Amino acid sequence: MKRFLLTLLLLWNVAAQAVTLEQLQQRFASQPVIRANFVQVRTIAGMAQPLVSRGQLLIAQQQGLWWQQNTPFPMTLILDDKRMVQSMSGQPPQVITAESNPQMFQFNHLLRALFQADEKVLKENFTLDFQDKGNENWQLGLTPKAAPLNKIFNRIELQGGAYLNRIQLDDKQGDKTDITLSDTRTEPGHLTDEERARFAPTP
Repeated sequence: MKRFLLTLLLLWNVAAQAVTLEQLQQRFASQPVIRANFVQVRTIAGMAQPLVSRGQLLIAQQQGLWWQQNTPFPMTLILDDKRMVQSMSGQPPQVITAESNPQMFQFNHLLRALFQADEKVLKENFTLDFQDKGNENWQLGLTPKAAPLNKIFNRIELQGGAYLNRIQLDDKQGDKTDITLSDTRTEPGHLTDEERARFAPTP
């Protein structure tokens, strides 16, 4: 579930002027496709060195999430409303469906509602702390107050300017994850043929 959150959090792309949930929702709706590079650093309790991974991601409102890790090893993750597919080189894809794991997809549904800036969901599940950092920079802290999020995370923090550029996760196991985004692109505002093929059903 943690990986889903790391990637689904990337849907929230706001600017400093977006200080209300209504404005966040409008901004989300105006950007149907988001592309970016990522560097993820995971600091795991009990491990001397953090785990670092790099790759690209694609988020399409209608199709779902495509997460392509390039290093330290290739791994592709596809997540939509009905399935999660994880593919690693030399291994058959692992497919999880909403029918086989309804709890996971209930969790996914909650998160997608969150990143549509659903005011009702936010107020029910998070304590919000929005700060204007000046020069069009902002910070949004999310403290979960309801299951399942409050069973997994202590706090989630988003930072950005014109786009979301950093995600920090503090979880209940004492692990911390820091994701930095770069080269964020919203054009073209539709999927190319090659991008659409990434979401094709697994044979």
